[in-house]
Amino acid sequence: MENQTIRLGLTGLTLKDLLTVARHGATVDLTPGARERIRKTRQLVEQWVAQEKTIYGVTTGFGALSDVTIGAEDARRLQKNILMSHSAGMGNRLDPEAVRAIMALRIKDLAMGHSGIDLVTVEHLIALLNAGVVPSVPEQGSVGASGDLVPLAHLSLVLIGMGEALYQGERMPGAEALRRCGLSPLALGAAEGLALINGTQVMTGIGALAVYDAQTLALTTDIAAAMSLEVLMGSRTEFDPRIHRIRAHPGQAASADNMLRITANSGIISSHKDCSRVQDAYTLRCSPQVHGASADAIAYAHRVVETEMNSATNNPLIFFETEDFLLGGNFHGQPVALAMDFMAMAVAELANISERRIERLVNPKLSGLPAFLVSDGGLNSGFMIAQYAAAALVSENKVLAHPASVDSIPTSANKEDHVSMGTIAARKCREIVRNAENVVAIELLCGAQAMDLFTNTRPGTGTLAAYETIRKAIPHLETDRVLADDIARVVEILRKGEVVAAVEKAVGPLKMPPGG
Repeated sequence: MENQTIRLGLTGLTLKDLLTVARHGATVDLTPGARERIRKTRQLVEQWVAQEKTIYGVTTGFGALSDVTIGAEDARRLQKNILMSHSAGMGNRLDPEAVRAIMALRIKDLAMGHSGIDLVTVEHLIALLNAGVVPSVPEQGSVGASGDLVPLAHLSLVLIGMGEALYQGERMPGAEALRRCGLSPLALGAAEGLALINGTQVMTGIGALAVYDAQTLALTTDIAAAMSLEVLMGSRTEFDPRIHRIRAHPGQAASADNMLRITANSGIISSHKDCSRVQDAYTLRCSPQVHGASADAIAYAHRVVETEMNSATNNPLIFFETEDFLLGGNFHGQPVALAMDFMAMAVAELANISERRIERLVNPKLSGLPAFLVSDGGLNSGFMIAQYAAAALVSENKVLAHPASVDSIPTSANKEDHVSMGTIAARKCREIVRNAENVVAIELLCGAQAMDLFTNTRPGTGTLAAYETIRKAIPHLETDRVLADDIARVVEILRKGEVVAAVEKAVGPLKMPPGG
């Protein structure tokens, strides 16, 4: 994918496109129409500055200082000042793939031609992204309105030869990163500093990657549940399409169909069809309803994020067709904030129900299987502490799932008196997804360990494919060993989609609801 180029213009950027840039090294470029829009809008800005027209952030100060007029001779200094003064971030640096996603989204916003930025500046940003330069961007400091001002300011410092960046595995000053790419520091013109930082691209970039991972996780959770159901001697009745047809939530129907096909031709399930059990526990019987509700939430977040990816979020917004500008609030992150909080709760529930199935797998009173799925119990603890670890992650997720978007602290001398906290919501959601991946990985390990016991009975078509994929990476646990390594390896193949791909090869494409 590294040879692929994603062209950025008015519309059409997909989550998959963004992923190829952020994770797989694809380059970006502007469409010819984007270049023309940027040029025309820039001409208007230069005309207005020459006319000493009052324009927020161009010939005035920012936020509560918008009533302070800035003379034409200070317009350039104003743009450098905004990048320096707004670079007040703290905490860990964002990981490189998140920064690449943010850079691509910032270029996409600017490509819509409503910001007033100079084409040269956009092309410098493209050159940095395509060269693999990753500006150092602290995670903390954005309130998610007026845009992601703080992290975008840190990102933009590199363009003017300040800040720092990661390049070819080495962290260095921004000026050195520019030099190694054959670029010179920019002297920003009127409007450009504000144009670089006034947008929702940080919350959207982090959120978009979380959505993609959550989609893979949701499908993997269906696979893990199907495997657990088989080894816990559950029934396929709960997947019957007639049940889900009369409660028409798309995620529920998709999840039930997935698990019905994954467990098809299961000799394990057939072997106990005449047993005395009347109904399965909720974590098995209600898995389509729980998983499906989460899948619907993920699909909603997908739609919101892709809409935001293809939106102009600057202020002011310049319309060259009518030679006009409008002051508004497209930088406010409320749509993304709510979607990220919703998805955070939904993914936390995938981990919640998975952990309860892990408990059923390791508890001999519930499973009928050897205690903690290991022989010589007592000498060996098996998966006892893996369940503890899953419980710890699930409990942590409950804390993280508290919605960030219900909070607002006024900023800028109460001029900006309602903010979204959308970037906090996106960061928390990302952490919940990562925690949930670990929980589902533990369920897959336990499911595979239990399936090892069914040596004379064939699993379902899909569960067998999942089992074989896990066993290629992780051997059976005969005696105790360091489980952290096993869990990390399963998370790796889960995140890469290898478990889903193997199952889909066996049973056909798995389903997510529309939008996901």
